[in-house]
Amino acid sequence: MAFWLDLMFGSDVGLMSMLVIIATVLLISFYAGYFVYKVMKSEPGR
Repeated sequence: MAFWLDLMFGSDVGLMSMLVIIATVLLISFYAGYFVYKVMKSEPGR
């Protein structure tokens, strides 16, 4: 655990890579949720 904390917060590169991974997961989750929302809200036959 100490290794991962040092990797994430001990260097700028590790911190930036974690931020990129978190931002990517958030974007994918948002787009997936929006897609499901649009599919559930759409009228049949359109």
